[in-house]
Amino acid sequence: MAKPVHSMIRVRDENASRAYYAKAFGLELAERFAFDGFALVYLRHPSSPFELELTVNADRSEPYDLGNGYGHLAVVVDDVDAEHARFTREGLPATAPKDFQHQGKTLARFFFATDPDGYKIEVIQRGGRFA
Repeated sequence: MAKPVHSMIRVRDENASRAYYAKAFGLELAERFAFDGFALVYLRHPSSPFELELTVNADRSEPYDLGNGYGHLAVVVDDVDAEHARFTREGLPATAPKDFQHQGKTLARFFFATDPDGYKIEVIQRGGRFA
């Protein structure tokens, strides 16, 4: 069975966003990954493993149009390749599985599914930070 693990939003000011979510909801920094041109910041409440992922694009200066700002729900599964094969067999829209690397190591193996309304759901291989 799939387990929800995070939801993602794009933000312009990492410090302001982290301060807001800490103050408003008690979310604390779980992990931060810096890449060329963007960072992924994971926030979590001590009572729950579910996280809010902040994506910070370094070159972004204007506010995001929330009508087309990219975001997704994420779930973990025990076997992402078997789950992808099931999606394919059942005719459910899904991208090809991908290995996402950070500093030469797999950060996540995943694919994206698309629901009938066009919302994206990231299906991630359970393991590492996505246990």
